Amino acid sequence: MSTIKTIIFDFGDVFINLDKHGAMQNALTVFELEALPEDLIAINALYEQGLISSEEFITFYTDNFPKLSKKDIIDAWNFILKDFPHERLTFLQKLKKDNTYKLLLLSNTNELHINWIKEHIPFYEDFKACFDQFYLSHEINLRKPNTDIYEFVIKENNLKAEECLFIDDTKDNTDTASKLGIHIWNIDETKENVTDLFFIKKNLF
Repeated sequence: MSTIKTIIFDFGDVFINLDKHGAMQNALTVFELEALPEDLIAINALYEQGLISSEEFITFYTDNFPKLSKKDIIDAWNFILKDFPHERLTFLQKLKKDNTYKLLLLSNTNELHINWIKEHIPFYEDFKACFDQFYLSHEINLRKPNTDIYEFVIKENNLKAEECLFIDDTKDNTDTASKLGIHIWNIDETKENVTDLFFIKKNLF
């Protein structure tokens, strides 16, 4: 009998492919920087947590980089977003249909990224419909890897940590979850695919 009753998925590099390295290199080029300064990292985190609006976020960048247009800023911000392999949707839809596990999404994301995804990923609403709960950091004002976001999800859904599996590509995020007693898969997106979940983590199921 499976000990896992709930599967909590990240979004980026679990379902939709990201180009983190390329996006960083592109940003440094666009903003003519050697490295990303602390104030930009801080504003990005505030935006991801929904503590400032898209308008405030874009205005911060256009004020600090007056040579750049609003479109330049948005394009640089969305550069990280790539393709969403359809096989991952098919895998998720089968999971939903089987109705064996509660399915949750828990993603650090923001309004500009979600708007891009809605525009470029035609099956976004089908994807969203597979989940019992769909948590985006900017909508709940919490973000990974802070402990409070996991405690919120557990309490909100009346879960037991030891009956949950959390899948995320960022080690800091899975480390925090693990400390709370949640089973984890720190997926390596360069050589692992979420569709292989029941093979790679077969010891849990």
